[in-house]
Amino acid sequence: MIEHIPGRPEGTLEFRVTGKVTAKDYETILGPIIERALVENDRLKLLIVVDEAYEGFDLGAAWEDARLGMKHWSGFARAAVVTDKDWLQTVTKAMAFMMPCPVKAFDLDELDEARRWLSESLGAIHMREMGGTALHVELMGELAPVAYAQADGDLDAFVNRAGGLRLLLDLRGFEGWQGLGGLREHLSLLRDHYQIPDRVAVVMDDAWVKLAQKVLSRFMKAEIRTYDEDDFEAAKAWITQADA
Repeated sequence: MIEHIPGRPEGTLEFRVTGKVTAKDYETILGPIIERALVENDRLKLLIVVDEAYEGFDLGAAWEDARLGMKHWSGFARAAVVTDKDWLQTVTKAMAFMMPCPVKAFDLDELDEARRWLSESLGAIHMREMGGTALHVELMGELAPVAYAQADGDLDAFVNRAGGLRLLLDLRGFEGWQGLGGLREHLSLLRDHYQIPDRVAVVMDDAWVKLAQKVLSRFMKAEIRTYDEDDFEAAKAWITQADA
């Protein structure tokens, strides 16, 4: 059985799953509610609470689950699964990276935390001009696809205004991507701008420095240097210094 929990913030849907889930639950509850919500919202935040009495799906429900997911593949901004069932948490975590939106698993006693996670901002891209063609780009937290939409336009505007680009890429607060969508947008941003910078400094945790230099060198024609997070000022100096 699937029960809709009303009273959640605009653009957020919460459902409680218990007992045996059937195709009728999708046809009369989950599907229609999601369809109506997507008329008023471009993307939804979804919270699924699976309680102790959950007994699984029947075959019809499994088919409806797959069909609904494919139909609205890009219609979700974030999803949380709250359950104490270890196997369901394991499946959720394993599949999260393959999903087009951020997905996270929580224990039943973390329901309030799951609701907070759905409402908070996960990550952001900050840009700060440093003079001339030098630009400080800071990636913070876990980035979802929406974070790149504004960054792409801001980067283009800076390059057009400055006439070039020297990039200080600051990854000290970066925690990765939320799902394949975030990674795809990141690679798209690199692909669309890989010929523009003539100098790139990457500041990050020492464990990733060598790998970052190898990866970026395949995407960019710029001179690339990597710096440990303690050497931020050295990276900043190299990006802003004039050519000899």
